[in-house]
Amino acid sequence: MPELPEVEALAQDLRGRLAGRAITKVHVAAFSALKTYDPPLAAIEGALVDDVRRHGKFLDIEASGLHLVLHLARAGWLRWKDDVPAIPPRPSNKSPLAVRIVLDEADGVTPGLDITEAGTKKSLALYLVRDPLDVPGVASLGPDPLTDDFTPERLARILTDAGRKQLKGVLRHQGTIAGIGNAYSDEILHAARMSPYKPSDSLSDDELAILYAAVRDTLGAAVERSRGHAASELKAEKKSNLAVHGRAGQPCPVCGDTVREVSFADSSLQYCATCQTGGKPLADRRMSKLLK
Repeated sequence: MPELPEVEALAQDLRGRLAGRAITKVHVAAFSALKTYDPPLAAIEGALVDDVRRHGKFLDIEASGLHLVLHLARAGWLRWKDDVPAIPPRPSNKSPLAVRIVLDEADGVTPGLDITEAGTKKSLALYLVRDPLDVPGVASLGPDPLTDDFTPERLARILTDAGRKQLKGVLRHQGTIAGIGNAYSDEILHAARMSPYKPSDSLSDDELAILYAAVRDTLGAAVERSRGHAASELKAEKKSNLAVHGRAGQPCPVCGDTVREVSFADSSLQYCATCQTGGKPLADRRMSKLLK
């Protein structure tokens, strides 16, 4: 799933490609992706792109006062096309294409942007709104962890308000902190040397400072690494720089211990027991049930 660093890089890349260009058509090949009807998609035809921004994990293409807001969900992605076909895409269960944004012709070609979604679980969402806050997911976002107003004091209030909830869940809840997902919450907690199950309100002042630095440093470094990369390069860039997420069974790059995993119904977390839990493996209830 694209998280804050990748979505920020996508916004930067698209800003350079789209600024000042006209959107001539938006074709929806997967009708479940379109979540709004007022204004209609036709309202954006001919609109000039003014900016591309990020709100948490949401991409916001602003054009002539309208906002085409996109959430890539777990399996969505963007593919730039130097020249899109003249024939509109047809709805198909076999094609990953969900939406095609067609731009004005230049130098005899018609560039565009294909928005795809792999797999059978379709969660990708597209909104056309007058204000990004008209999108419920944007309106309910917590603070962005890389802005100046995300201070140690604000993080302390968030953790206190969360009570005994586990750090992993608090970090990745979009209504609490915007933009952190499964992968970077694993990476932040590994950098902070904290258990994903640690109660949020149990941190000392020193631990709070360590966690705050891990959030800012981990995300900030990922944004800097992603800067300037095209969309086609971002997935590989992210994967190559992860310390524990997606690396179960491999050695921890810090201590050499084996990276462990806890599985859930539809996701999993990875961690290093030596670095994060005092050497004690976390209970994996799903695997325990399978072994009985």
